[in-house]
Amino acid sequence: MLKAVPILGSCSSASSSGLVASLSQRLKLKKKKKAILLHPSCACGFSLISRTSIAPKTISLSSRKSTSPFLLPAHKYNQKGYFCNFRVSGMSLAHNESPPDGPSSSSPSSVTIHSSTGSTRKINFCQSCGGPTKHEIPNGEEKMREVCTVCGKIAYVNPKMVVGCLIEHEDKILLCRRKIQPSYGLWTLPAGYMEMGESAADGATRETWEEANAEVDILSPFAQLDIPLIGQTYIIFLAKLRRPHFSPGQESSECRLFALDDIPFDSLAFSSMLVTLKLYIEDRQVGRPKFHYGIINKRPGTSPSEIYAYTLDDHMKS
Repeated sequence: MLKAVPILGSCSSASSSGLVASLSQRLKLKKKKKAILLHPSCACGFSLISRTSIAPKTISLSSRKSTSPFLLPAHKYNQKGYFCNFRVSGMSLAHNESPPDGPSSSSPSSVTIHSSTGSTRKINFCQSCGGPTKHEIPNGEEKMREVCTVCGKIAYVNPKMVVGCLIEHEDKILLCRRKIQPSYGLWTLPAGYMEMGESAADGATRETWEEANAEVDILSPFAQLDIPLIGQTYIIFLAKLRRPHFSPGQESSECRLFALDDIPFDSLAFSSMLVTLKLYIEDRQVGRPKFHYGIINKRPGTSPSEIYAYTLDDHMKS
């Protein structure tokens, strides 16, 4: 049974010591392990909800804004049974997400997701109510899913969309040298995760501005490349510079125009960039760019830096 314990005062001014003192005065826990459910209730305070549960040993929660409650483990108590090690100052909670094969812009997530072999990922807590999940095949489905043991909702994990630009200028291609991990110091096309509320083309032009401080005009879609092993889909557009001005953005240490013969293929960041540039050069050799679709099948267990550890399957062009 859920029991709400109101804590008065501003969230922004609450300290961890004050919170512990309030808990010590208001909340006495039974000997059973319990979990603390934190739910932002208003701009000037919040409520703590206690519920008997088996608490996990470790957690990882999103620091992004969310209306979903956060499930926190209450596994440290003093001798009298009071919850005595709980830090909420600034609402700074650790966020864990798997490193992508491509751009490493942060991706929104309100549940704990741990990478495992292939595209399988485990969601420990329900995105709606914060309850623990179980791994099973729901009625009417054929795949194993994470199902909430409290409200019964199914947690679906969908692929991430990466969008970017292959920028032509005076028979050269604009590349950016990465200043972030993964693949620090290697070259890539300006690209990153598509965000909510924007089209693929809008996202590609935004990423180009963020990484290369370059304004571009989209010419045409060039390639869609799926990478099932890591759950990513790339959409790359051909584009041209509006004006010949560019410079490194926050995630780049250098931006440079490369002639096709000078592209640093041995220093590219990702297999997706290698495939895109090879397809572009092949098209240029036969006359004009085409639209390409293909599946990049990465060898299981390879790192993002092993850019040649792939096969391009089901390649179609038009």
